[in-house]
Amino acid sequence: MTYLGTSSLSSLRTRAAHFADRPAVQNFILVVILFNAVILGLETSDIVMARAGGLIVLLDNICLGIFVVEIAVKLFGRGLDFFRRGWSIFDFVIVGISLIPAAQGLSVLRALRILRLLRVVSVAPSLRRVVEGLVNALPGMGSVFLLMGVIFYIGSVMATKLFGAAFPDWFGTLGRSGYSLFQIMTLESWSMGIVRPVMEIYDYAWMFFIPFIMVTTFAVVNLLVGLIVNSMQDAHHEEDNEKTDNYRDEVLLRLTELETLIKTQNDARKG
Repeated sequence: MTYLGTSSLSSLRTRAAHFADRPAVQNFILVVILFNAVILGLETSDIVMARAGGLIVLLDNICLGIFVVEIAVKLFGRGLDFFRRGWSIFDFVIVGISLIPAAQGLSVLRALRILRLLRVVSVAPSLRRVVEGLVNALPGMGSVFLLMGVIFYIGSVMATKLFGAAFPDWFGTLGRSGYSLFQIMTLESWSMGIVRPVMEIYDYAWMFFIPFIMVTTFAVVNLLVGLIVNSMQDAHHEEDNEKTDNYRDEVLLRLTELETLIKTQNDARKG
């Protein structure tokens, strides 16, 4: 009897896990997330809140209730395995923050409810791959950022010594030089805003700025983009492999349940 009860509970948990992972359920959660984002945006309007504040608060609580039920179903279906998935922990934290009462001292937590919109990342596979690719690229990006820091430090020292006397607002200190060089790297008003005024006094200034732009904007930045793209492709392949493994595990689980059922029936006949 105990064996049958344990088997039934295991089967129920398996069904709950499969139900939570169904595409229809995930699409419904995605719609609720987007709807809740609109509701939270409407809460910032005093006019809307004065006319339909009660309804908006009610709809927000309904959305939060749906998120809590979703997390509860996943916790029941997956058990401790729920916390072995990074995206599950992410969803749990986001929903947990929303459940903290927003008293006067914790009024900032009420504003943090908009973080629920970040759950779109965990629900939408395409967005999830982007974030996973970015996270996987961080180790390689660290080396590139270190290289970028060295280049900026060298450029800041040179720019301060070369142009600081005539343009103290742009190159008077290392900090100002670094910020000006960052603006030049982004190509935001770099020519007419900074470089040409400097060249009116220092004719040779182009010999400094052009190589700096070539190295930072066209070389190092594109290297960062390449690292992120490669990591996104790797994340896509890993997700495909995970889907294949999940399908295999599901088939094996079904076969195990079928063998258990047959064994139970045979034992009942012998008894």
